[in-house]
Amino acid sequence: MYRLFIRPFLFLFDPEKVHYLSFFSIKFFSKIGLSGLIKSMFLIEDKRLERELFGLKFKNPVGLAAGFDKNAVLYNELSDFGFGFVEIGTLTPKPQDGNPKKRLFRLKKDHAIINRMGFNNNGVFDAAEQLKKEHKVLIGGNIGKNKNTPNNEAIKDYLICFDALFDDVDYFVVNVSSPNTPGLRELQDKEPLTALLNELQLENLKLSGRKNTARKPILLKIAPDLTNSQLLDIIEIVNTTKIDGVIATNTTISRDNLQSHALLIEEAGGLSGEPLKNRSTEVIRFLAEKSNKSFPIIGVGGIHSAEDALEKFEAGADLIQLWTGFVYEGPGLVKKINKAILKKLAI
Repeated sequence: MYRLFIRPFLFLFDPEKVHYLSFFSIKFFSKIGLSGLIKSMFLIEDKRLERELFGLKFKNPVGLAAGFDKNAVLYNELSDFGFGFVEIGTLTPKPQDGNPKKRLFRLKKDHAIINRMGFNNNGVFDAAEQLKKEHKVLIGGNIGKNKNTPNNEAIKDYLICFDALFDDVDYFVVNVSSPNTPGLRELQDKEPLTALLNELQLENLKLSGRKNTARKPILLKIAPDLTNSQLLDIIEIVNTTKIDGVIATNTTISRDNLQSHALLIEEAGGLSGEPLKNRSTEVIRFLAEKSNKSFPIIGVGGIHSAEDALEKFEAGADLIQLWTGFVYEGPGLVKKINKAILKKLAI
């Protein structure tokens, strides 16, 4: 029904406006007591779907990627659609509007999206307040730096976000791979990235000691556009800094083999959706094989079907995340993936 009726209607309108309309609708349906109906339609609860990674128990391995619930206002309602975890953000210390509109584009022929949002968010302290209510699902905190913060001061921004969210998220994601903040991807280079992750690990130990609680898992989100040499550096950095895992991958700046109109293809920003599927899977497989599976990997990029999800797991992903596939295929995709996992386990 979603693909036949709901999606064609929604796709008549500006994608960013539809995003906020979807937020309002989900919130409204929950407020009028329809969360139970939504759960009955989309949620699968089965012990066989559970996954234990970096000291956390995930109800199922299908999560919602960062960028959908940037300001942590809808995570409980989104869990009703069957997600095993929800990642909020990317969050920055200070609120920022992001890049000028229009900044979100559908490439319908390619089942893809180009975005150049630019870390638009209400600031980490606002999100921390939103997270004070009880969580129905595991929450990841995706953190970044403000646009106007120079790279040589970026560590301060990440530490501010880390401290503000420490009590209220289950794991952290260090985002140095968005193409929409000028110069951000330079932080993926070996020296600055190692320094950043080491500082976060020190802060992690300090806060956990002070609060007499467990340290929080830290994951690194990487770009799909890294070379094999750079990916080998990532493996070394993960093992050296002893962070907990990698999310592969963020959006791509590549525009290879697209079918959409040339004016759309030329829009600046990160590309997500089906054209990213093969490259993200390649990165997952490379990291898994070259590291001898020495750390967990969350796979994201181009998952539009249960088969796409299973391919990510076979390549070496321990968990997966959806974003563009959730937009194009609808909330039923989460259930289809979890049913496919159970079917595969039964063979």
